[in-house]
Amino acid sequence: MAETRIAVVTGAAGGMGRAIVETLLQSGMTVVGLDIDGKAVKAMEAASEGNFEGHQVDLTKADAIAEVFEAIAQKHGGIDALVNNAGTCLMSAFPDIPADELDRQMSINFSSAFHCSQQAVKLMAGRPGVRKIVMISSNGAYNFDVFDPPHYRASKAAMDTLTKDLARRYARDKIAVNSIAPAMTETPLFGVVSEEVLEKALAAMPHGRAMQPSEIAAWVAFLLSPAGDVSSGNVIILNQGRDVR
Repeated sequence: MAETRIAVVTGAAGGMGRAIVETLLQSGMTVVGLDIDGKAVKAMEAASEGNFEGHQVDLTKADAIAEVFEAIAQKHGGIDALVNNAGTCLMSAFPDIPADELDRQMSINFSSAFHCSQQAVKLMAGRPGVRKIVMISSNGAYNFDVFDPPHYRASKAAMDTLTKDLARRYARDKIAVNSIAPAMTETPLFGVVSEEVLEKALAAMPHGRAMQPSEIAAWVAFLLSPAGDVSSGNVIILNQGRDVR
């Protein structure tokens, strides 16, 4: 009988995170969810059938990340996949972005992915098959017509550079690393923009609607499946064809 594959998902209690967790559970994986909202991930754990476990962790703290991955190693022996999904969009206008907001934006979106990936590659050593890291980036790293603020764009572009570096660095170790860069997706982050900005952004989507977290989660599951074994170093842009020129 095949060994159960272990996936770690960061930001597991958010809108995108929950969709990713649900999809990976349906694919037969055991999922370890990391989130700063401890009550939420523990409620998810209680509602699961024993193949999800939740850990409260502040992903802006490298020491806390190291500690939770040590706990994962003790329980599971290793992991097969990491989905760096945790993220937010802080919305101060460029001239007024405080230094601490810049640091927090980069810490939540980029540094958390960096430190989790450091820990993950150690726990992937010796695991069978092609191991996977998936970054949840953003179309805003490339499309400058949309409203995203510059520190958010920078944090996501940094994730994509990390994707390419790790893909090259670990190709012969059979660790595949990809980014998914969605455009407008219906998550609680919709609440950080004004109704006027949101309506304009949605009107630009060719299908006339935002994408759903479940649609992005399906791409994550595809990359984590055997079909995704030959894909590495790619930034997969999902935007309904909006930016084709």
